[in-house]
Amino acid sequence: MWPGIMLGIVLAACNALKGKCTLEGTYINHSEGKYSVADDTLIVETGDGSLVLIHRRTGFNRMVDRKLGKREYEKEEWKAVWDRDQGILRELRKGRLLYLDQDSARLILGKRVYGKVN
Repeated sequence: MWPGIMLGIVLAACNALKGKCTLEGTYINHSEGKYSVADDTLIVETGDGSLVLIHRRTGFNRMVDRKLGKREYEKEEWKAVWDRDQGILRELRKGRLLYLDQDSARLILGKRVYGKVN
């Protein structure tokens, strides 16, 4: 997806909320490296109290002899606890931390930045 279109989608998703996005929604990340190309999707659903369910879907191509290999897919289900005051999701199994940047509708996991699309 072109960066300009992606930015427009993210801004439209937050416009109605005047810059303050809700946690629930779909976030995407595209990354390219020396050994692979990947598209990552996080679907965030709020549950009871501060419990959050995250559905992670990843499609990737490994680079083999400088050529893209066959598309492969993975999926995971994460449970996390939402700390609204700090804007942090703490994933329960591996302790991963995801930060919600409410002003720009992004979830940040380590070096990966996921833009909100809806």
